[in-house]
Amino acid sequence: MLTREEALRILEGNVRRRNIFLHMLAVEAIMRALARRLGGDEELWGLTGLLHDVDFERTCDDFERHGLEAAAILGDSVPKEVLDAIRAHNSKIGEPRTPMENALVASDAASGLIIASALVMPSRKLSEVTLEGLIRKFKDRDFARGADRGRILFCERLGLSRDEFLRIALDALKSIAPSLGL
Repeated sequence: MLTREEALRILEGNVRRRNIFLHMLAVEAIMRALARRLGGDEELWGLTGLLHDVDFERTCDDFERHGLEAAAILGDSVPKEVLDAIRAHNSKIGEPRTPMENALVASDAASGLIIASALVMPSRKLSEVTLEGLIRKFKDRDFARGADRGRILFCERLGLSRDEFLRIALDALKSIAPSLGL
């Protein structure tokens, strides 16, 4: 299995847009926190979150290839379950079945909601985002429209309530806030 450093080198060769890279760091942090909470393999889940959009820039105009291209880029450098989760997070080509796959779907969507919440704060910092504020933003369908609330609720497939999941995700992002510039 790839080390995190090797995965970062793969990202350097495939991801040019900083916001996409930061999104992948955010999803990695949430996935690691979920693995700790749910008894998953933290390295495996983190690697899945880190690499899940490795092909995004190549496939953004042909989203039906998103995940498939990632599998081609990564090949046998990662376990099959990582490739399965990356494919399954694209609803056009897969349906999440395993805890790690469901966690990736929920984490991917939640990261956008949480980061958008930080960006509307006066200081543009995650430290100002509260769980209560995040729940209000979740309920406001006009806020961060790209953060699919239905996909965030995949957390329930993991046995986590929405609020518990959002707390885990928010704390995870706060723990890497300097890396995210937030």
